[in-house]
Amino acid sequence: MNRFSMTRRDFVRIGASAAAVGVGMKATLLDPTPLAAQVDPGGRPIRFVIVGAGIRGSDLLRAAKQVPAGVCVGAADLYTTRHTTAKEAWGADIPTTGDYRTLFDRKDVDAVLIATSDHLHRRATLDAVAAGKDVYCEKPMSHSVADGQAMVAAVQAGNRIFQAGSQRVSSVLYAKAREIYASGRLGEVHSIDAQWNRNSPGGAWVYPVPADASPKTVDWARFIEDAPARPFDPVRFFRWRLFADYSSGLGGDLFVHMLSGIFAITGLNSPPARAMSSGGLYHYKDGREFPDFLETIYDYPSANGNIQVHVHCNQNNNDADERISFFGSTGTLVVTGNSVTFTPQNVTPRFEGYGWNGMTEAQRKQGMDEWRAAHPAAAVTPKEPGGESFTLPKGYNDTADHLANFYRAIKTRQHVVEDEVFGHNAAIGCHMANYSYFHGTIARWNAATKTIEG
Repeated sequence: MNRFSMTRRDFVRIGASAAAVGVGMKATLLDPTPLAAQVDPGGRPIRFVIVGAGIRGSDLLRAAKQVPAGVCVGAADLYTTRHTTAKEAWGADIPTTGDYRTLFDRKDVDAVLIATSDHLHRRATLDAVAAGKDVYCEKPMSHSVADGQAMVAAVQAGNRIFQAGSQRVSSVLYAKAREIYASGRLGEVHSIDAQWNRNSPGGAWVYPVPADASPKTVDWARFIEDAPARPFDPVRFFRWRLFADYSSGLGGDLFVHMLSGIFAITGLNSPPARAMSSGGLYHYKDGREFPDFLETIYDYPSANGNIQVHVHCNQNNNDADERISFFGSTGTLVVTGNSVTFTPQNVTPRFEGYGWNGMTEAQRKQGMDEWRAAHPAAAVTPKEPGGESFTLPKGYNDTADHLANFYRAIKTRQHVVEDEVFGHNAAIGCHMANYSYFHGTIARWNAATKTIEG
């Protein structure tokens, strides 16, 4: 099927979505711009290399094949078998190495895609910038606030293009949500609820450990170069998300997606003023160092006063697995993995009899007469407002669009939406969630010292 074609099943699917949210809902199938149309006919493709060819790195390579504006010219990974993985994901024979510096030294390389464990993002980014390359770095941008600050400083000093890798930011779905939000149809928004849940071992980072994993096939010394020294441990290498030395847990894996999406839709772009977390490690007693359930309430400053953002992730139940809800005074906006739904609030003035229940009949009649005199238009029964639902076409890939935006920025030298400042601020929210959870206190952002305080 064509990437953007509409089939009978698509119509059935969007019809079902509309039925789920109520009668009178207008349903629309979104029509993204084909990626081939985004290519500059007179320009050469962006030549990139990738660092990290694991799960996400391979996904990036497969998505990159859909974007004609870029071509992979090399891959690096600390696990030698992944050199073959990278070639298979890209679909062609490319140079591979265990030391990315040999790729960064090449003059024909324009950009670097970084898809390593969180704790290696800083070093790889700084080395890429020092080599004069533009950088796409997977989320979360940083493993710590200090790492993020160093990355922002290096990118800006080197005048490089940087894009963090929360791909929803480039999705046509989020563009539609941003359009609705910016229209003012939601009224005042002071509450946002976001959740992303899973319920499987893989969803809880229990990834396979290959039989050939050994000190001969894994460059363990380089993996722990910016982490505490310890003997080779294949579980820590292949299931790195379980351990604080290399990962940011649910905050860095899933919170960052939701916070980045909220930034993209609302225009927020700052650390939260404070964060309060709760949760626990309830099911996966496998030596991991992060909770398998985490929820955080944030206070984000905005032009119209604080917005409270409630984020939670559960690795033991995937009901409503991906959802962000914006609650406004005149409407509700709900964004899921494949749809955006706007439902107006019925705010037509009505005589509210409940408050008059403690009055006499004469008082109630007088109150109703006065209300009707003040609201003559209310004599006509208003039509219930209808909503709108927008759905992605089958096969749409927002990672491909995210890469296309990165390539375009390299050519135009104009910042992407999810640049180094955006990525840093989104990651700070994740670090504050973890700080609050592990310290058992409210985490506060000190804007003067640019640090997290308890």
